[in-house]
Amino acid sequence: MMEQIELAGPPVVTILVRRTRQARRLSLRVSQLDGRVTISLPMRTPLREAQVFATEKEDWIRRTLAKRPETARPVIDGKVLFQGVDVDVVTGAGRVARFVDGQITVPDNPARVMSRVAAFMKVTARERLCEASDRYAAQLGVSYGRLTLRDTRSRWGSCSSEGNLMYSWRLIMAPPEVLDYVAAHEVSHLLEMNHSAQYWQVVSSIYPQYKPPRAWLRKHGQQLHRFQFSD
Repeated sequence: MMEQIELAGPPVVTILVRRTRQARRLSLRVSQLDGRVTISLPMRTPLREAQVFATEKEDWIRRTLAKRPETARPVIDGKVLFQGVDVDVVTGAGRVARFVDGQITVPDNPARVMSRVAAFMKVTARERLCEASDRYAAQLGVSYGRLTLRDTRSRWGSCSSEGNLMYSWRLIMAPPEVLDYVAAHEVSHLLEMNHSAQYWQVVSSIYPQYKPPRAWLRKHGQQLHRFQFSD
């Protein structure tokens, strides 16, 4: 159950209030991915207590939001993160976005730049993630079911008990070795549906140098969510 409260501006800060049966006290969270501010509170706690709690924590909330990377949108003559590098977005021939000579080219239609760049990112992400998943699955002698892409906030990939793989398409913005690590990570779950020592041995057998890209995601992963592809 979601409700909303606000901190008066400028700027106004909208806070989502989530009532949960598991909550024993009020708790506050600011997402580093999209700046969403959420207060969790017990089911029977009056909403006014969430407002008081938010007001008490207002300085911390505003400081935390101010530290987040500035939101960016791909525009013509701007830049966008692609495979770990800031690349130029320029006008080009054709009807779709393409990666040409180190640049992403788009038709000269500013209103559709974001959607076309996003479509290009998703197609390229699927190609790379399918290739990486196939390669690591072959090394382990396993197979997977469906492979789907989503724009997830809380995880970069997952493997279901049915053997289906899910990835965030934003991984195409990360360095290639990071995308490869996530694919190796999820494919390894086809053998070990846990994070035990044995599981990490499986990961290491197909991607020995997994620790640096894993650390990169922890430190820089929020940068991939800095870009918005819709108004």
